[in-house]
Amino acid sequence: MQNPYYPYPVRIDEIFTETEDKTLKTFKFVFLDPEDEERFAYQPGQFAELSIPGMGEIPIGIASSPTEKGFVKFTVFKTGKVTNYLHSMKEGDIMGIRGPLGNAFPWETLEGKNIVIIGGGFAFTTLRSSIVHMIDPANREKFKDIHVIYGARSPGMLLYKDELESWAEREDLNMHITVDGTDDPDWKHHTGFVPAVTEQESPNADDDTYAIVCGPPIMIKFTQPVLDNLGFKHDHILMSLENRMKCGIGMCGHCNIGEKLVCKDGPVFTLAQLNEMPKEY
Repeated sequence: MQNPYYPYPVRIDEIFTETEDKTLKTFKFVFLDPEDEERFAYQPGQFAELSIPGMGEIPIGIASSPTEKGFVKFTVFKTGKVTNYLHSMKEGDIMGIRGPLGNAFPWETLEGKNIVIIGGGFAFTTLRSSIVHMIDPANREKFKDIHVIYGARSPGMLLYKDELESWAEREDLNMHITVDGTDDPDWKHHTGFVPAVTEQESPNADDDTYAIVCGPPIMIKFTQPVLDNLGFKHDHILMSLENRMKCGIGMCGHCNIGEKLVCKDGPVFTLAQLNEMPKEY
């Protein structure tokens, strides 16, 4: 059995700068031991700890999909000591990954359903994992209509720009990209905040429709009443509290909300579950 404190050694294979301000980079890691990749069996929605010897570790949502073989991806916001150091590392450098940790989105429940994915800012990472998972040829027929609503402050702050454009061209995916504002005369997508675009573009909900929501707290706050108006049941709205993560295995207690440990009981919860918890998230 893998020691939960022991990270798998990985090599940085590629680094992609995602945003114009260079605060977000995507790291593509390759496991040094192919058997470790098999042990690192994950589902979209889970997270892991990126571990740098002598510096520390950080919990980050997994941005790649298990349908993508030979590597694992994480998109990292430059915001503290460990992330600053990681942003300074180079392709070929060795570090560690500990996980996978937490629960995933309930994929067995979501099969045969309409899915509305709503994301904002750099919280779109685990949503990328989910989209790639659902549109994989082996999985696409398992889901009905898929709507994706994704927003950022400006075009230069959008993640995965090439993939966004390719997704927008697909006939089996309803892609709605928006920015808060832009002076770009060539901008061809929405301009406006995510809640407003959700109200405009999301289908009305029924028993076969689920929403997955990840984004900054202010986006979530104003999106929830929109989903209520669209008829989404609270047990059909899935949210991730990944930002509460610390040690990832329920030992430090820093992620507790009431009696729940987010890293053990989550990070994915339904809104109905969150309604029963103290409003500490």
